[in-house]
Formats: sequence, structure tokens, C-alpha cells
Amino acid sequence: LRRFRAGRIAAVRLGTGTIAVVTGAASGIGRALATTLAARGCTVAGVDRDGDALADVALASRHVADVADAAAMRALAADVVARHGGVALLVNNAGVSVAGPFERVPLDDLRWIMGVNFWGVVHGCEAFLPHLRRAPTGWIINVASDFALVGCPTKTGYCASKFAVRGFSEALRAELYGSSIGLTVAYPGATDTAIVRRGRVVDTNAQAAEARLLARGRAPEAVAAAIVRAVERGRGRVLVGSETRLADLASRLAPAWTNALVARVRDRVPFLRLAPR
Repeated sequence: LRRFRAGRIAAVRLGTGTIAVVTGAASGIGRALATTLAARGCTVAGVDRDGDALADVALASRHVADVADAAAMRALAADVVARHGGVALLVNNAGVSVAGPFERVPLDDLRWIMGVNFWGVVHGCEAFLPHLRRAPTGWIINVASDFALVGCPTKTGYCASKFAVRGFSEALRAELYGSSIGLTVAYPGATDTAIVRRGRVVDTNAQAAEARLLARGRAPEAVAAAIVRAVERGRGRVLVGSETRLADLASRLAPAWTNALVARVRDRVPFLRLAPR
């Protein structure tokens, strides 16, 4: 047990002197994280495909990049280090949504969501890990979802991408164990963001129903605060929301029962309903 504890790095304090990179910083959870970190005194480099939307976010620097492009992410890392002298915190947050029954979702949409949600995390880690190793203490935050815990109808692409983030993150955390770099995976539940409204869908009525549900969700600022607290306590994962904690518990204790229950209730939830082909 003593050896196990010795391999853990100390919890970090995010504040003045912390150089942070946040992808998907123009809106939603990414914007809230960037704003929260900046308010603590961090030097925040915000990244998004929508450069105009970054204009009113409190940032030390703004960068336009597509996380699905490995070369663009390597160039981003070089730019951030050149401007700020290094990086200590990487937040892989950028994400998109695809919804619809698997048999009706175009394969190009599945490739698109995997490119952003999964490969965006991989590209971020690949580009920034060499620089994080140069910091006294480095940290990675990978933003997953409660859909990384339980599979849901009409969410094959989204679940696949977030389950992949979960597996990648847990394996990478094991590789980084004993080093100066920590890694936290965040699993937020329903949050008031525009990810569904801006996503690709098969059924616009289902999209509208899910967007209304998210509008009643928790504020992105509350999610950001929970994630920052988890990092400062050195936690490897953070479950945000009672529904997320319930999904995690159910999937661990009775995964087959949980999957069957989700399948049974799908027709009672508008955005999970399988429309006729």
C-alpha cells in the first residue's frame, strides 16, 4: 500500500503560473473551464474551430484549430509553447454530437464524431505530452460524458466515441502512473450546452426534444467547478451529477440489467425512440 501511494503525484493547485490549454473553449463546458481557470489566475490558451466565438472569452491567447487534424494540433502545441514558454495543463474538451438509429446514421457522420471526440483527445495528448513532461507537475483533463458509462439507443456514435475516450484515458493514466503527470477523466451528465443543437441528427424532432432536456440541465460553470476541484484533489475521475453517479453504479453492479432497462424504456424517451425506417 505504501508503494502504491508513493507512485501517486501530489494534488496540484491551479492558479497564477499555470499555463493551460483548453480545446472547445468557445462555448459550453470548455468556455466555462477556460473562464474558471482564468479567474484563478491561470494563463489560458483557448482553442476552437470558431475563432469569432473565442473573441469575448477571457483568454491569454486565442487559437483556431481542428482537433481532428493531428498536424494542426502539433502546430498548436508549438505555438502555445512559443507564446507562453510551456504548458502545465491540457484540457481535451472539444466535442460534437451525432444522434439517430445506427442503421440510419451515415458512416461519414460516425467518422466525423470519432475524429473530433476520440481522435481529438488522442491528438491533444500526442502533441502536448512532451511539453507537459517539462513542467514540474503536468495534468491532463479529458472530458468524456455519462454516455461513456452506459450505452443508449440512437447514441451509437456518441457512446462509441466517449467509451473510447474512457478506455484511452484509463490506459494512458496507467502509463503515466509514477510520473510527474496526472490525468483526470470527467463524466458530466446533462448540461446546458449547444452540443445537441449543433450536432448531426436523423430526426430533427428528437433533436429538439433532447435540446430541451439539456436546457434544463446543470450550468456549465457548475461542471467546470467540479472538474477543477477534482484535479486539485488529485482525483483520476469525476462524476458530475446524480444521474451520472447512478449510471456508474448500475453499470458496475448489474451491467446486463442496466442495458436491458435502457432498451426497455427507450420508447418512453422522445430522443431515444427508434423512428420507423
